[in-house]
Amino acid sequence: MLEKVLPHSMMKAKPNLESRIKTLKRDWAIIYDMLSGKDNSDFGWDEHGQMVVTKDAMWNSYISSHKAAGQFRHHNFSYYDQLTSIYAKDR
Repeated sequence: MLEKVLPHSMMKAKPNLESRIKTLKRDWAIIYDMLSGKDNSDFGWDEHGQMVVTKDAMWNSYISSHKAAGQFRHHNFSYYDQLTSIYAKDR
């Protein structure tokens, strides 16, 4: 059915877009959980750097039990605020 509505190039792009959205939502959830977890009050959000901040000891402790969070230790996530406005109501 979609083949009749969307041009061929859009049909090829759709799985890529869905995959990207899924990845962004997963990454957002990792950061959201870090910032809003009941035992995570030491985590903060650096608006300027668009990244999670905390002391090294807290990072080390958290990453030991949340491996996927390690990717955000030194990297920003510039979509956090926008995705929060979309997804936070579902959490």
